[in-house]
Order: sequence, then structure tokens, then C-alpha cells
Amino acid sequence: MNSKDVLEQALKLKPDERFMVVEGLMKSLDEPDSSLDVIWANEAEKRLNAYRAGNLKGIPMEEIFKEE
Repeated sequence: MNSKDVLEQALKLKPDERFMVVEGLMKSLDEPDSSLDVIWANEAEKRLNAYRAGNLKGIPMEEIFKEE
């Protein structure tokens, strides 16, 4: 069954059943992905090391949050 078939079947459901399907799909997209956590942790470590080595400059907080 492909996504088009799934959609056609879902549209035949009662409104409250369609809501449950949509809610379940949305929740599945919100689940944390531990592999992404590892990627971001590695990136943060790489950036921190580059900053400490003088290869990366920081931006003052005031500059980041200043209103224009």
C-alpha cells in the first residue's frame, strides 16, 4: 500500500477517526531522534574546540539580540 492508498482510505474514515490518524502521525514526527542528538553534540564540541583554538570568533550576546 502506498501513501496515496493510505490517504484514500483515511479520507473514508469518520471525522473523529481521521483526527486520531492525524494526531498519531503528528506525534510520530515529534519523537526525539537520538542520532540527531549525537550529531549536534559532535558539532557543538567541534565548534567549541575551534573557538578555543582561535579558529572561530564569537559574537557578543548584545550584538545578537540588539533590536534594529
